[in-house]
Amino acid sequence: MIDRYAVIGNPIAQSKSPLIHGMFAKATGQDLEYTRIEGPLDGFADAVRKFRDAGGRGMNVTAPFKLQAFELADERRERAQLAGAVNVLKFEGARIIADNFDGVGLVNDVQRNLGMAMAGKRVLLLGAGGAVRGVLLSFLQQRPAELVLAHRTEVKVLALAQQFSAHGPVRGCGYAGIGLQRFDLVVNATSASLTGDVPPVPPAVFATDGLAYELIYGKGLTPFLRLAQSAGVKRLADGVGMLVEQAAEAFLWWRGVRPDTRAALEKLTVPLV
Repeated sequence: MIDRYAVIGNPIAQSKSPLIHGMFAKATGQDLEYTRIEGPLDGFADAVRKFRDAGGRGMNVTAPFKLQAFELADERRERAQLAGAVNVLKFEGARIIADNFDGVGLVNDVQRNLGMAMAGKRVLLLGAGGAVRGVLLSFLQQRPAELVLAHRTEVKVLALAQQFSAHGPVRGCGYAGIGLQRFDLVVNATSASLTGDVPPVPPAVFATDGLAYELIYGKGLTPFLRLAQSAGVKRLADGVGMLVEQAAEAFLWWRGVRPDTRAALEKLTVPLV
């Protein structure tokens, strides 16, 4: 019987995961089927169990189900436990094991694909939602000189910084608290670009020889990336690399082989214009 995997979300028609995992399977000679499942908003757990009981081996989890996947899991690996959210499940018999590869996917894109070693760098991470929670541990494991979390609601990032303080040098502040410090890596993990807005950060936060990274992908030059570009930043990136690299980590976890990501990156990258 062919091994079956799927991505579950709502909506889900836009997901690139079947394309990515199909490319990975072909490149590595893995015999598997990967499909999309639109999970009912009030029936996520039942949909997961139905897929598992029908012989499914694993699932990727996307919005709005990452928190429900956390609650459903029988076992959570450290990244998922700290993030409080899950983006991948593996089924071992009746047991549901959960992890979160968003952070390692982003780190791999920044370091492997974009060539920026994060050790000793100053990093600014904008946002306070699930995306930020999902990447914090992986960021701090790279030993940056400092990791600053900034958001309109200061209390949220102060709480996050406190939660993760044992893992490295992290502090939280409101946008006004950033000041005129320069950062080697600035990551926009807010939803501002979806509405054509830009986080209220001064252009001075961008080191011109640094990297500006937009988690949203496939939208071209977003307001955040335009701000960075106008500040003189030469290296701009969106989240397509994170998408592909986290998928590769899930594939490795499921199948025991890590696929080369270059072909998928070339296929999915949209010019930043």
